[in-house]
Amino acid sequence: MPQMAANLSMLFTELPFMQRFEAAAKAGFTQVEYLFPYEYEAEQLRAELDKYHLTQVLHNLPPGDWAAGERGIACLPDRVDEFAHSLEQGIAYATALGVHQLNCLAGIQPAGVSDEQAMAVLVGNVRLAGETLKAHGIRLLLEPINHFDMPGFFVNTTAKGLAVLDEAGSDNAYLQYDIYHAQRMEGELANTMAKHLPRIAHMQLADNPGRGEPGTGEINYAFLFAHLDAIGYKGSIGCEYKPKAGTEAGLAWLQRYDVQL
Repeated sequence: MPQMAANLSMLFTELPFMQRFEAAAKAGFTQVEYLFPYEYEAEQLRAELDKYHLTQVLHNLPPGDWAAGERGIACLPDRVDEFAHSLEQGIAYATALGVHQLNCLAGIQPAGVSDEQAMAVLVGNVRLAGETLKAHGIRLLLEPINHFDMPGFFVNTTAKGLAVLDEAGSDNAYLQYDIYHAQRMEGELANTMAKHLPRIAHMQLADNPGRGEPGTGEINYAFLFAHLDAIGYKGSIGCEYKPKAGTEAGLAWLQRYDVQL
């Protein structure tokens, strides 16, 4: 059974962020992930990981101005230099925190920028990031995000994500497959997972509709967990969902599906 990681940006949000590490450990998790570490000192975060014997499996590269609505800068033609600089910051935090994979957010396609322009910029940035991160023993991930929740996001399907990776040609760039986003955009979850398994380095989950915990929507997670065992998926699965009735009640599915923490 793949190991579950608590997404601290979505779970335990009733607590201040720095208290969520303890809450995750008390809930039984041994792995965590979250969106961004950059507003905290790396030493603070590392102290929490060590104190509660947690492994951090993922965070994202800097996304630009998140508060202003930016959702990544990797496809933005006028931000190429900023993206290159952001790699340094991402690597510095990943190294300090013992993180071995960083997710690249493609970003929202700007008005007036053609598909071809955005694709060329993104491919170049993914190629650079793959090579740069490889030198530090860190894998690069690229995540498709559905266009209902994030209108205009440039990479919104598995096929488009793989097309970027193919054109970039990096042997250190992989897909981050989010089951919730994939269900909203394309469905065909089990066959897609099996077909592209060697190119999927990390997964995330939530149910649909509503992005709640497994068992609250239409996705047959009992089947999918057994399927992932059968096809031999070895990565982690980040629990990136919005608990329907608070985090504690929203963790009951872990026992129901007998997953690994």
